[in-house]
Amino acid sequence: MSERFTATLRDAVEDEWRAATEHRFTRELGDGALDGDAFARYVVQDYAVVEELTAAFAVALADAPSMDARRRYVAFLDTLTDAENDFFERAFDAHGVPERDRTDPDLSAPTAAFRDLLGRARREGGYAETLAVLVPAEWSYLAWATREAADRPAEPLFDEWIELHAAPAFASFVDFLRAELDRVGPSLSPPRRERVAGLFARTVSLEVAFFDAAYVAEAD
Repeated sequence: MSERFTATLRDAVEDEWRAATEHRFTRELGDGALDGDAFARYVVQDYAVVEELTAAFAVALADAPSMDARRRYVAFLDTLTDAENDFFERAFDAHGVPERDRTDPDLSAPTAAFRDLLGRARREGGYAETLAVLVPAEWSYLAWATREAADRPAEPLFDEWIELHAAPAFASFVDFLRAELDRVGPSLSPPRRERVAGLFARTVSLEVAFFDAAYVAEAD
């Protein structure tokens, strides 16, 4: 294929990809204008996804084809369970998030759908299907965070969240994920390739809905 498999998947959902990576939430996070309550709602819901996300990465680790690839997954799992987990705890404290919302929040529809998608991809598919969800989830964050990192917000937590997803180490990991899907994707059977494309597209659309949900109180 003349174009990277992952680029083909992204180009097939260009409008939704733009909606996710240029979302109002990402712009307001970057310029520091994001409402504190919206950010608190976002981190509560995002943290609720982390358990399923960690499980999906653990499955990818088990299915990885080489020790080098497994080391990449191990390193990222360490980040998820250490640096990112620490970020969430500090964000909860800073915004006065109640204990129940930290450990057992009411899930928004996008959060429940995203958790379900991650679970189904790892339980019902193979390595390619797991990557089809993980790649757009992480790649879209790299895209908007890299843009917003050019002019960092004064709010420390906003700045830290952007930096976590614009850092060279994260960019390198995302490129690794893409390379893995680029490697396995072209050799998939047509039905599996269609399934992978559907999972990729669904993930991107849920990213849009996930950011939308941070503003739900404005519509009440």
